[in-house]
Amino acid sequence: MSGKKRILSGMRPTGPLHLGNLHGALNQWVALQDEYECFYFVADWHALTSNYEDPVGLDEFTLEMAADWLSAGLSPEKSTLFVQSHVKEHAELFLILSMITPLSWLERNPTYKDQMAQLVGKDVSTFGFLGYPVLQAADIIMYLADAVPVGEDQIPHVEITREIARRFNHLYGPVFREPQVLLTKATARILGIDRRKMSKSYDNAIYLGDPPETIAERTSRMITDPQRARKSDPGDPGVCNVFEFHKLYTDPEKVKEIDAGCRSAALGCVECKKNLAVSLAEGLAPIREKRAHYMERPDQVKQILADGTQKARAVARQTMEAVRAGVRL
Repeated sequence: MSGKKRILSGMRPTGPLHLGNLHGALNQWVALQDEYECFYFVADWHALTSNYEDPVGLDEFTLEMAADWLSAGLSPEKSTLFVQSHVKEHAELFLILSMITPLSWLERNPTYKDQMAQLVGKDVSTFGFLGYPVLQAADIIMYLADAVPVGEDQIPHVEITREIARRFNHLYGPVFREPQVLLTKATARILGIDRRKMSKSYDNAIYLGDPPETIAERTSRMITDPQRARKSDPGDPGVCNVFEFHKLYTDPEKVKEIDAGCRSAALGCVECKKNLAVSLAEGLAPIREKRAHYMERPDQVKQILADGTQKARAVARQTMEAVRAGVRL
């Protein structure tokens, strides 16, 4: 034990990471490494809850996402990076917790109904999909996490986790901590090139490993101020998606010039997007170069995950000894 408070979080391996992932979660994960004892895992079992019919590429996505993590600044010296399915204790704890979790807790989960509505065309009327908050609870309380870094939309999941931990402790004696919410906020408003939420499924994302020519092509299709029909029309940077990216990746003095040029119609949207493409390519260059390094050395990434999995299993084994004693197994 390091003496630091412990946190845990994970991501589903559904493909390469994009700017929404970077600014929505990954940058915060990197920042938390110096303050907390961090466990970050590849949630490959969770990926199966909605993609069980087509798991092709799951192993490749796992490797690719781990390379993205390392490239963005997650360090195996500071954090434990591991693969969920390689720690079989998660499945055992999930089974035990499913025995004590009331069905009504899962049915009232607000994100369950939202996900059902969003995943049109997929058959997700399965036990695994309904019960994924129980698996999520197992992931968290397995490591006796003090807190879970989440956005506001994930707070209900942490509350269900707290309720499940509380119920287990009531029935079998104190084993688990009730984790707190560590509320994280996106460092910026990151939308896709079509102004919707940036998502792989919408094909509107800019990825961490995109080369400059791809960034330029994607940036050229970004939607700007919807009210600005012609270059001669004054624009409003406050409603422009391109300007939000400029604030992140362009020199602050240049951002001021862009703001003034847009409002006075001295700067057209085409030129503005070209400037952004250059800033994005330069800003992402360090991540892109590190990512290329790791993708050319898959055995190195696999070893990092294997080492992290070994550390995670050591903690999981201790927890499960207490769990089994509590339920008299």
